[in-house]
Amino acid sequence: METQPMETNKGKIFLNTAFWGFMLWLFGYILGIIFFAFVPKDMIGWFVSPLGIIFMLWVLLKKIKREEFMCYFGLGLIWVAMAVVLDYVFLVKLFKSADYYKLDVYLYYTLTFILPIAVGWFKFKQIKKA
Repeated sequence: METQPMETNKGKIFLNTAFWGFMLWLFGYILGIIFFAFVPKDMIGWFVSPLGIIFMLWVLLKKIKREEFMCYFGLGLIWVAMAVVLDYVFLVKLFKSADYYKLDVYLYYTLTFILPIAVGWFKFKQIKKA
């Protein structure tokens, strides 16, 4: 049985992390644009958040598999960094939304970091029980 070099595995892990991080961000971005037509501007984040959490949990439980618990820590860091940069470029700058950073956004960034760690902890706790 032939195993792939560690570099290839790390490259695939990074691409998987970046892909799902972008898909999660894009999901929220599109929902925000849709809700913009129906919801007061200051409430959009509160409407997007529950759906984003559900989607993120689905991704973490079904699409993300890591060999070490600490990988989930790195996953959270990368996803938060992506969210901050993409939000700044495509929301703050593009839409000139100077008042974008409010409690709902800080909650979104916090959950984007904490949920991967919590799900990773849950997954590795389940492995130890088995």
